[in-house]
Amino acid sequence: MTVRPAEARRPESPESRIAYAAPSVEPMAGVSSLVIAAAARRVAQRVRDDGVEPADLDVASTFLAAIALAVDRDQPRYATELVQRLSPRVGARLVEMLRTEVINRWATSGDSLTPAGMLQTLGAIERVREAIEPEPTRLLAERLTEPGGLDLVAEIAHDLRSPLTAILFLSETLQTGQSGEINDVQSHQLALIYSAALGLSALVSNAIELAHGGDRLVDNEPCPFSIVQTLDAVHDIVRPMAEEKGLTVQVRSSAADLRIGHPVALSRALLNLTCNALKFTERGLVEIAAVASDDVHVEFSVRDTGAGIDPQALTRLYQPFRRTRSRTGFTFSGTGLGLAITRTLIAAMGSELQVETGASWGTRFHFEVALPLAPVH
Repeated sequence: MTVRPAEARRPESPESRIAYAAPSVEPMAGVSSLVIAAAARRVAQRVRDDGVEPADLDVASTFLAAIALAVDRDQPRYATELVQRLSPRVGARLVEMLRTEVINRWATSGDSLTPAGMLQTLGAIERVREAIEPEPTRLLAERLTEPGGLDLVAEIAHDLRSPLTAILFLSETLQTGQSGEINDVQSHQLALIYSAALGLSALVSNAIELAHGGDRLVDNEPCPFSIVQTLDAVHDIVRPMAEEKGLTVQVRSSAADLRIGHPVALSRALLNLTCNALKFTERGLVEIAAVASDDVHVEFSVRDTGAGIDPQALTRLYQPFRRTRSRTGFTFSGTGLGLAITRTLIAAMGSELQVETGASWGTRFHFEVALPLAPVH
């Protein structure tokens, strides 16, 4: 692909002229990461192979050198200082090419990889991209605030569902050895892939719910279902995520099993609460429970042994787009959509989501739903 800036004019300073006059600018100058340096060299070669004209090649080489250094140092300003005289479109394209080559390097090299290092590098690349191409972000924000903006969210989310489902299925298939034996490192990496995809899948589902008001019950009419099967299904979905973090997920039910209610909405609510509990628990367990309050009502709860919720955060706990500091460990969403949608779904089932929390014992979300006994045939 030819990388050609929309606008390029030579800078005025002597220092800048030197940079522009060097078509062979070394894209790894000052870069300490071997992965980023190798990726930058590969991008430079791809640009040259595209047959870019010499003047444009000078521009691309200069920009690529700044981008590689900005990613390596996690300092987007190293690249943004060039934006005013170079094309943000070209810069964004170079960043995307660098991201691709970094991932290719990880996939083909025998280097020792750590999930934390990978996430840090990808995060730095994304911050550089956002810094040099702010205009599309602004345009997207404007589009989302226009009438029909939530329809766009739902459309994008629907498009993400199929590939995420495929990632979940394939990663679990590989991890369980159905496609052949894997080693411990590969099992660990597959668990991370599954956990990340599960978090994204939940976020996609919540975004779709938000676009439709958040209070839809897919199963509009109550129907017979099994409480035990519902809890077990949630347990099976989150099991890889729990195993990766070394946590135990317990399922407990003391209610009569066959009931009449809304199993799809109930499953969504319990899955959101369980995923949330696992994200914010570093040691111990997460318990999913169903306890009969009387002949009709059943209390469902999800309890964790995490650090508890800051009392100051309780007032904004259900805000759908909040910004909070993440706790120790990997988290894949800080939007707050999960709890906001969960509370709305539970309200649609005629109940109210409640929370108990303490720094010494963790957090417990619970709600009580009217579920009449299903007739036995």
